[in-house]
Amino acid sequence: MQSKPDLTSAQWRKSSYSTDTGGDCVEVAALPSTVAVRDSKNPDGPALTFTPEAFTAFLSAVTDGEFTA
Repeated sequence: MQSKPDLTSAQWRKSSYSTDTGGDCVEVAALPSTVAVRDSKNPDGPALTFTPEAFTAFLSAVTDGEFTA
């Protein structure tokens, strides 16, 4: 079983396109071997973690329009 990464020193950021001031955003933190994603309105809640390669593949798929209807 893989251990959970330590996110206490994570520098969380949200998209510059986000204009929401109510906290309804997704935040991302890049660590040396993990990319973490969390809900900004629940910063103490769970975070999803990915390898940098998996997150890059996800971003490429989004950019390529693979998730549009």
